[in-house]
Amino acid sequence: MTTIAILGNGRVGGTLANALTTAGHRVAVADRTPGAAARAAAPAQVVVNATPGAGSLGRLAALREQLRGKILVDVSNATTDGPDGLPADLLYPASSLAEQLQQALPDTHVVKTLNTMLFSVMTAPASLTGAPTAFLSGENPEAKQTVRALLADLGWQQEQIVDLGGITTARATEAAVLFVPHVIRASGFAPFAISLTR
Repeated sequence: MTTIAILGNGRVGGTLANALTTAGHRVAVADRTPGAAARAAAPAQVVVNATPGAGSLGRLAALREQLRGKILVDVSNATTDGPDGLPADLLYPASSLAEQLQQALPDTHVVKTLNTMLFSVMTAPASLTGAPTAFLSGENPEAKQTVRALLADLGWQQEQIVDLGGITTARATEAAVLFVPHVIRASGFAPFAISLTR
């Protein structure tokens, strides 16, 4: 059992919290109440960033002490939104949110994952007709192994998890969010994910 803090109580955070609790982990969810994020993160072994990506850097940088030595699982994408509220462009086009977080939190092990799919697929990869892929980006091998185990608890098979390498590889997976508005406009708001087939 892992003690997990989820920052963000929207659809993403709520879905992950329910699934990880069902898997037997001790989960605390922090909303936007002042001090809630710090209180949830302090005792946690793993912290999940499920806050809106545009504001994630400021929120998490303020938790530097609470996140020291811990694993930060970043599932958010930092974008500017178009008039329809869908992602229009990347907020960090020459970098990534994950890289910005790792730079701001040098004593925290940032692992990027689950950001190339609609939120419902994060905890139900078998719900799609084809096998989706969960990508990992991060500098610490042990942290990535811990995240692999959590993904397995969410229903991901090991062959569906692809370790891309260091944190800079998150640029590629974060850029995949630019597919989202076009897919939704073409096919509607139905579950989908990026899949690597060989």
